[in-house]
Amino acid sequence: MKLISWNVNGLRACMGKGFMDFFNETDADAVCLQETKLQEGQIEMDLPGYYQYWNYAEKKGYSGTAIFTKKKPLNVTYGIGIPEHDTEGRVITAEFEDFYLIDVYVPNAQRELTRLAYRMEWEEAFLSYIKKLDETKPVVYCGDLNVAHKEIDLKNPRSNRGNAGFTDEERACFTKVTESGFVDSFRFFYPDVPDKYSWWSYMFNSRAKNAGWRIDYFVVSERLTPQMKDAKILPEYMGSDHCPVELDIF
Repeated sequence: MKLISWNVNGLRACMGKGFMDFFNETDADAVCLQETKLQEGQIEMDLPGYYQYWNYAEKKGYSGTAIFTKKKPLNVTYGIGIPEHDTEGRVITAEFEDFYLIDVYVPNAQRELTRLAYRMEWEEAFLSYIKKLDETKPVVYCGDLNVAHKEIDLKNPRSNRGNAGFTDEERACFTKVTESGFVDSFRFFYPDVPDKYSWWSYMFNSRAKNAGWRIDYFVVSERLTPQMKDAKILPEYMGSDHCPVELDIF
């Protein structure tokens, strides 16, 4: 199976920047999107051969996730079952026969870390959610996790330490995930490869200079690692300030 995750930073805008070319070229088994920034009825996607599942934020033009999958899931749920965390369209869970596929857009701590406290509540709730699912069958979750875990995962770790996405608190939360039976798929295959990023600021010509952050992930239950084939970052696709990431598994 080829699985793709992409923060499109506004799907309607991304559609005008080659999204369908990307979609058709990659021919993935499942595509998970974050930051669709849509309400129901604002876009019609003609995707023959794919089932579509959407989770919209209550706030217009904000957040939102979508899953497009060739295989029909056994069940699909939206959110994590906690009302205060489920108004922003951040999670879709598709249950298949052998695993759960979760599309997630993790809250940003924001400038001045105004949302860091909420982010910590979210992290605790989401980890509990995936651990509970993992008791039933393995989990593959993907999306914009809004954290660069290690110094190797961003271009300028010293100057960014303490900034949103690279606070000690956020990094510790991801460490807790990896200590709870889950694996960062890209680092599983490429533990020491530097300069591999999935997001670049629009400022300072950052993408051309490859001054970026790796904040988009596929995370898998540890017992699935023998079935992983490869994990990739696809910076050649330019429709967003993020690029797609890929997991080949099963």
